[in-house]
Amino acid sequence: MKITIGSRVFTVTLFDNDTTKELKKILPITLKMIELNGNEKYYHLSTDLPTNASKPGTINAGDILLFGNNSLVLFYETFSSSYSYTKIGRINDISGLKDAVGTGNVDVTFEIK
Repeated sequence: MKITIGSRVFTVTLFDNDTTKELKKILPITLKMIELNGNEKYYHLSTDLPTNASKPGTINAGDILLFGNNSLVLFYETFSSSYSYTKIGRINDISGLKDAVGTGNVDVTFEIK
């Protein structure tokens, strides 16, 4: 998968699970992702996705996870978390990710490459 933020394109390695398979069915999609906590952007999808949540302990910059059954989350900082998420994918090279997402809400396009 690839995601586009402004002029930046990032390649994503997807996990092989039911959540990812269902997400791929609604792609391509451009979302106005909302800033939260200075470490993530999220969007509440109109479609619920299947879940298999676990507590990762550490969230890494570049992780793309599902919170609950419909909140798509793109993390741009690494930190510890006690929350549960379902794994979707991970950006292969996060160089420039933090600058690309900026400090406010941002449009992000998700598509299969």
